Amino acid sequence: MIQANEQLDAKGLSCPMPIVKTKKAIMGLDQGQVLEIQATDKGSTADLAAWASSVGHQYIGTVEENNVLYHYIRKGSNEPEVEKAFEHTVALEELETCKGLILDVREAAEYAFGHIDGAKSIPLGELESRLAEVDKNEEIYVICRTGKRSDLAAQLLVKNGYPKVYNVLPGMNEWNGNITKEI
Repeated sequence: MIQANEQLDAKGLSCPMPIVKTKKAIMGLDQGQVLEIQATDKGSTADLAAWASSVGHQYIGTVEENNVLYHYIRKGSNEPEVEKAFEHTVALEELETCKGLILDVREAAEYAFGHIDGAKSIPLGELESRLAEVDKNEEIYVICRTGKRSDLAAQLLVKNGYPKVYNVLPGMNEWNGNITKEI
């Protein structure tokens, strides 16, 4: 195992709670110190890596043992962490009238248990390697469970030259429309 200065137990929690708890825990560390986050949510790997990168920390990696993920993040500078929310958003209730691609960045299992009909599934952790599957000329409406992963995915898309990207808020946990299941 990697030597960590502090440990955080986030087992049994799902997005966005591992990130919320990590933010709080990392504030108590000095620059350069390492936080170990223990989690069971498979999506936490992509979530924590994207979050760390967006606020200036170093995502070292993840080790899995006995169905527990051990994530390691080295704290960046002691500057206050300013997390920038993606500024272009669309309200969830407006989504049915939007024209373009609905990009669901939840994990495959979450997508299978219920998604908006016609939505394309690319989990956040795979998005960077699958950018070629997304048309740069199309309007892209990114959705996840709560709006956190979709925020990070929207930032990644814009950074890679996608001009028409919107984060759908609040996310699938508030969706009251029809869903398609693949189970």
